[in-house]
Amino acid sequence: MSGAPRFNGADVLVVGASRGGIGAAIARAFQDAGARVRITGLEDAPLADDAARFDYVQLDVTDTDAVAAFAKPVNRLDVLVNCAALTRRGEEMDPDFFAHVVNVNLIGSLRCADALKDALRGGSVINIASMYARFGSPRNPAYGASKAGVEQMTKSLAIAWAERDIRVNAIAPGFIVTEQSARARQDPAFTKAIEDRTPMGRWGQPEDIVGPALFLASDDARFITGATIPVDGGYSVV
Repeated sequence: MSGAPRFNGADVLVVGASRGGIGAAIARAFQDAGARVRITGLEDAPLADDAARFDYVQLDVTDTDAVAAFAKPVNRLDVLVNCAALTRRGEEMDPDFFAHVVNVNLIGSLRCADALKDALRGGSVINIASMYARFGSPRNPAYGASKAGVEQMTKSLAIAWAERDIRVNAIAPGFIVTEQSARARQDPAFTKAIEDRTPMGRWGQPEDIVGPALFLASDDARFITGATIPVDGGYSVV
């Protein structure tokens, strides 16, 4: 390792960073490391602190035309982080909603990566998968299926785009304290069960995902592509 990665002058885009959480933590870390960072989200504006520090674009990743229009003027991009995601615990068996979750989490990531691949020559794509890519998820079946697709898509794009000198990797977070997990964390028994099973004895924080993201985008990972790194406090190895 060459030390803490620096990204002075790099252009970074984090898709899905308007509500705080993992996307915002990654965006802040890249900016602190010297990068020029833009973020997107579905909301009219990001959280106040992030609105003051980032160039923000409202973007619906399910809208192919909107994604293409957003990508068209982008001539250079060093790092793309696909973090836009949706889940709704206990409501995902409905086929229409299931399809919508897959459209956001999986196809949305593909739309963004494909639209920006010309700008990314020599760059890095980091997709946010989930440990649910490898576990059954009876309360979040659409989320689990979509994230399994993200992991497989990561492998396929890594092969397809190697000739473009684009590396494509993924991070699979475990149980992280975010707005997205708030509904699950309202169940004390569920929360305790996660803590009891996790060898490190706690839920993760968005900042726990930052280090792996910076590493995967750095020259220290220059020979890594198609990989998915679990960041779950050991939950998946128990």
